[in-house]
Amino acid sequence: MSNMLIPIGKLFNLEKGNLQSSKCTPGKYNFITAAQTWKTHNSFDHDCEALIIAVAASGSLGRTHYVNGEFVSSDLCFILTPKDNKEYPINLSFYHFVFNSMRAELVSATKSGTSKESINQKNFKKYDLPYFDIKQQNLWIKKLQNTLSHKNELVAELTHQQSLLKKLHQQILQEAIEGKLTKDWRAKNPNVEPASELLKRIKAEKEQLIKEKKIRKGKKQEANKLSNNDVVHPENWELADMDDICQFITDGTHQTPSYTSSGRIFLSAQNVKPFKFMPENHKFVSEVDYQQYVKNRFVEKGDLLLGRVGAGIGETAVVDREIECAIYVSLGLIKTFKKITNSDYLAIVFNSPYGIKYAKGNISSGGSAGNFNLGRIRSFPIPLPPLLEQKAIVEKVDKLFTICDNLEKEISENKINSEQLMQAVLKEAFEGESNE
Repeated sequence: MSNMLIPIGKLFNLEKGNLQSSKCTPGKYNFITAAQTWKTHNSFDHDCEALIIAVAASGSLGRTHYVNGEFVSSDLCFILTPKDNKEYPINLSFYHFVFNSMRAELVSATKSGTSKESINQKNFKKYDLPYFDIKQQNLWIKKLQNTLSHKNELVAELTHQQSLLKKLHQQILQEAIEGKLTKDWRAKNPNVEPASELLKRIKAEKEQLIKEKKIRKGKKQEANKLSNNDVVHPENWELADMDDICQFITDGTHQTPSYTSSGRIFLSAQNVKPFKFMPENHKFVSEVDYQQYVKNRFVEKGDLLLGRVGAGIGETAVVDREIECAIYVSLGLIKTFKKITNSDYLAIVFNSPYGIKYAKGNISSGGSAGNFNLGRIRSFPIPLPPLLEQKAIVEKVDKLFTICDNLEKEISENKINSEQLMQAVLKEAFEGESNE
């Protein structure tokens, strides 16, 4: 029998699942839902080989599971079993691959509803599915299973490589703030101004600003100190509290903002990730609220913004553009000395394993997730190199990160290619049959 198109209703019996997820009682039998992972139940209503397809869960529409044994299915799914093994014999393992390969087009052709989409049973039964001779089904399922095995091995290896790259990122940052990346640079530049002299210049400039009442000295808070082994720096570096090397540290407005459809830009912790200032997806506030929020909180290019609450506590980015914006309390603002410190280097310190450990170890209680207290940010001990070495470190990290990013891109592309292996084999099956 050559490749032909047969309505699903002629190939399969369709039965709707019975069990609501809310009524599931964990047990020893498979409970198959629309989700990718299965649950369990304390009883079963089917003992057979079948395909289970999600038809009423918008995010999972068309996902198809293969099962062989005792199970119960969600009421958000159809249970498919062969209808006529004499006229249209079915290898369910093979059609498991077919359904998942055609998922997008099948859903598009059979779904109904707008706000809550679902696969319409009438449309689903009428949908024409390629039917293959059973010998071809049995032949191609072996090829598909071998391809799947190779694909899974490849994906596992690529995922492992991505994990190693993440560790390499962190190792680069840690070695950067310990001076290991610039060891050769220091040997070639032995006469640069030491960090002790840089600290004196910073101190003098800050004292002048305080004297002129342009800034106030920040209040530090006793922090959970890191051990001496958490960072080891070269002799001509200094370890200085963050507040001692910047103009001041503050946070955004503590008032609950009233958002508007247009107006002034308003940012929160979601606009900052490690090394990434992302103001594009922002909220708006009125001009009146904006003027109130930005008092003593003007954000300028070269300042640091860091997350103070939630999962991103301590994640830091440099403001890399001129922007007028107000910020929420979930963000900390570090007003840097632009000419005598390197903001990109300071971001490296905050995003390093050393910085992450300090931030996570100094979360104050309060709110649902706690916060990175300003006083503890001010007390953060920064490994401070000479100014010229700060620039050299940033250049070295940028160069190494570019190499890592290219490797990450290559791995991601290989992952995409591996996912396409199954499609290629199925396409070969479809085209091979139709050409016979």
